Amino acid sequence: MERQLFDADHDAFRETVRAFCDKEIVPHHDSWEEAGIVPRELWTAAGELGLLGFMVPEEYGGGGARDFRFNAVLLEEAARAHASGVGFSLHTDIVSAYLLDYATDEQKARWLPGFTSGETITAIAMSEPGAGSDLQGIQTTARRDGDDYVLNGQKTFISNGILADLVIVVAKTDPDAGAQGISLIVVERGMPGFERGRNLDKIGLKAQDTAELFFDNVRVPGTNLLGVEGQGFVYLMQKLPQERLAIAVIAVAACENVLDETLRYVKERTAFGRPIGSFQNSRFVLAELATEIQIARVFVDRCITELNAGTLTVAEAAMAKWWTTELQKKVVDRCLQLYGGYGFMTEYPIAKAYLDTRVQTIYGGTTEIMKEIIGRTMGI
Repeated sequence: MERQLFDADHDAFRETVRAFCDKEIVPHHDSWEEAGIVPRELWTAAGELGLLGFMVPEEYGGGGARDFRFNAVLLEEAARAHASGVGFSLHTDIVSAYLLDYATDEQKARWLPGFTSGETITAIAMSEPGAGSDLQGIQTTARRDGDDYVLNGQKTFISNGILADLVIVVAKTDPDAGAQGISLIVVERGMPGFERGRNLDKIGLKAQDTAELFFDNVRVPGTNLLGVEGQGFVYLMQKLPQERLAIAVIAVAACENVLDETLRYVKERTAFGRPIGSFQNSRFVLAELATEIQIARVFVDRCITELNAGTLTVAEAAMAKWWTTELQKKVVDRCLQLYGGYGFMTEYPIAKAYLDTRVQTIYGGTTEIMKEIIGRTMGI
């Protein structure tokens, strides 16, 4: 089924992104996985091509095209290239929305040019050792002291945590006010008391730096408050649908890529004197997966259209997130089975896909939380 989502500008952008991935990422990704991090030079190279700031207004060095279809192109091409360790999505799909919608003009002038060029790498710090999906349970505090906030606490599982120069920290500015006491405080590299812990060792996404962050009496200027004090939880709820849709875009693109690679494999690999794809079981498995992927593709493309129109609901984003990521797990698992013993070998992309896929149903809100969100909107 031909997609109707993109126009000529998106197609041209896709050619640029694909060429960048093939030249700058694919030849080096294995070594980055061994190192557990990508070089900063990759970010500035992406910035030079306009891959990081296409949504940023031109006055700050961006492309002025706030259209999630461009985000989708970047996500899809990264999935095609197996570039699972490159943290552009967090930067362009998540942090960008907070800076564009809640930053003051002065903050935008300070932060967006570096954001666009790749010289300022960003992250958002929500999760804590004792608070993941339950954001109201965070313990990090930001106490007002004169013109500053004094930040104390710990965050974990923070993507881009080692490389990040700018971190949006979710903290309690009024610990007694529940959700109304949560604010977003922007911490910058080099602030005294801001320390990074270890680069966490994960089963997948090996090249993506994921870290613990520690804040010990970090004095943050009041001018680094993002938005209005006490509105942080509201802002998170407003932006989580875009984050979840981005994960869904990755999931469907990964499904399509894995299916294409598996089709090539089963047409070439033989058993009992014939291609393994010619066996009825193989055909049925692949037919089933192809059908489910196509259905997921149509729904996610519709969600992208709705997001651009400002009409994507929290429940629809949750539906897209849980369904596509669970489908991704299914597709990768069943395709790996068709590879037989070779699917268990890490030299084959299907094995890497198997490891990288597992986190998809966890971050951005677990499958169980997504179903809870949907159920509540149904009045049950």
